[in-house]
Amino acid sequence: MAGRRHHRPIHGGFTLVELLIVVAIIGIIAAILIPNLLDSLQKAKQKRTVADIRDVGMAWFSWLTDQVGAAAAGAQTFNFDFGSTLSAEQLMSTLFPSSTFFYIQTVPELDGWGGLYEYRLDVSALQGYPVMGIRSGGRDKTTSTDTYPVGPFVATDYDQDLVWADGYFINYPAGSRIVP
Repeated sequence: MAGRRHHRPIHGGFTLVELLIVVAIIGIIAAILIPNLLDSLQKAKQKRTVADIRDVGMAWFSWLTDQVGAAAAGAQTFNFDFGSTLSAEQLMSTLFPSSTFFYIQTVPELDGWGGLYEYRLDVSALQGYPVMGIRSGGRDKTTSTDTYPVGPFVATDYDQDLVWADGYFINYPAGSRIVP
């Protein structure tokens, strides 16, 4: 009997209760993680849009300062219904006058959600109105108004418009480190 092995019966698989417990645990983890993941994706799109607006706005403001001077800020409300609308291509041709001297490499046409940016320029620089503005319609890609209260909005309201004018964010998510 020296070479004889003892064979134990092999019980393969899991019981139904064990499988249901694993499925329930995976479901609970998914229920916790998916909303946070979706919110993180929206937050990333919002941050990309804010960064794009800041970059283009500062390049545009630099151009304006060099070319015609800048308007003063400090109003309590802001009306975006001014001046003519520019395309990203028209703005790019303004900010990139030559191959040796430029303010920005590209002007984005689409925000983080795939909506069109709106660029405005008022060449007459009427007193009380900004001379330039940039606006994103947010996640819903529609602009809600032309007049905005100056200040932040609830950061998780991704449908809010993001508005920049004359070197400053007018309408922006609360908690953002918005600096001109």
